[in-house]
Amino acid sequence: MAFTTPTMIMIVFLSLYTIIDGIFVSRFVGQNALSAINITLPLISLTYGIAFMFATGGSAIVAKKFGEGNSLEGKQNFSFIVLCSVIIGMFLMIIELTFLTNLLKLLGATENLYSYCYEYGFIITLFTPIAILKSLFDYFMVTANNPKLGLINTLIGGFTNMILDYVFIVVFNLGISGAALATGIGLLIPSMIGSIYFMNQKNYLHFTKPKLKWDVLIQSMSNGLSEMVTNLSTAVTTLLFNLMMIKYLGEDGVASITIVLYAQFLLMSVYLGFSSGAAPLISFSYGENNHPQLKQLIKYSYHFISVASVVTFVLALILASTIIKIFTGGETEVYHITKSGFYLFSFSFLPIGINIFASAMFTAFSNGKVSALISVLRSLILVIIGVILLPILLGVNGIWLTIPFAEFITVVISISLTKRYASYYHYE
Repeated sequence: MAFTTPTMIMIVFLSLYTIIDGIFVSRFVGQNALSAINITLPLISLTYGIAFMFATGGSAIVAKKFGEGNSLEGKQNFSFIVLCSVIIGMFLMIIELTFLTNLLKLLGATENLYSYCYEYGFIITLFTPIAILKSLFDYFMVTANNPKLGLINTLIGGFTNMILDYVFIVVFNLGISGAALATGIGLLIPSMIGSIYFMNQKNYLHFTKPKLKWDVLIQSMSNGLSEMVTNLSTAVTTLLFNLMMIKYLGEDGVASITIVLYAQFLLMSVYLGFSSGAAPLISFSYGENNHPQLKQLIKYSYHFISVASVVTFVLALILASTIIKIFTGGETEVYHITKSGFYLFSFSFLPIGINIFASAMFTAFSNGKVSALISVLRSLILVIIGVILLPILLGVNGIWLTIPFAEFITVVISISLTKRYASYYHYE
């Protein structure tokens, strides 16, 4: 728990400052601007999909190498993965900037939302390589046995973002452009701190001359495929949710789903943080062939996640009205739409933690296929089925019940796979 706590705090804080970003936009720019951020989310999800693919997949490889006693090879792999990730990020930035107008129209930007979407999307896209680098450092600081620095780094970035949100949006009246700039600078500073840390040759994990081992890059991509799939799925499902909300409720519906997704990120951040912190421990124990420790880790993890799931569900029901009012400022039409939907959506918090941990666990075992299967089911296939079919049967309520539908079906599969592979990975 001591090893996972800093990562949990880091992810919770990350979700908090992301939410504060949305609050500033909603309260000081307008709810159309908040909707515009959600329209651009698929582009952001693609960036973080690449980042998390290399971060989770790569950290599993590096942690396993250190567990096997091959520290030099681990450092070389780390350096190569970071280098390739940043280069890929630069190519992605160029492509997105070139086709930004067409991409935004494809993502559902209406006439009222387009100018906001372009302002925000253009600036955020400029920071694509930085966002990837920052995400890599978040994960590799845990692998480097320094999760506390990862936490401090995230706190610095978060406070920078929040302060600049106020300065750029409220003081300088830069609108949604100010929010994008604040987010970008909030990513840049932690990236600089991380670069300085990993350049220090005295640290447990540091940059060294990379060896061009393409098999390592491919294995990183394979291991982290589930995280990539999750984020690409977020892009696809966000697009579908936005289109369905516009169809049923108009632009207020897009603002409502945006608020719910912000709240979801906050409430599920404990699962994400715990899983991110536990994964390197699992990889290390597996590489070290320490089966008793591995069994204890996984047993404890599932117990913790189960209790946290119930607590999160209860908190979601209790805090729903308060969270929504922070964004809307009062009992507006968006408030009433969001409140009625959030109570239905909250049932997803019961199974989602187990699904997140199961996917992270199999990534830690370098079993990208099983991890990707869990991710693809919960975040893409079942969501697409739900968002298309459930509204036909239940109307708007069907949209809100799509995520619970996907998570409850997936949790049955996650538990079955965990039991099936127990003897194979020696945690039975």
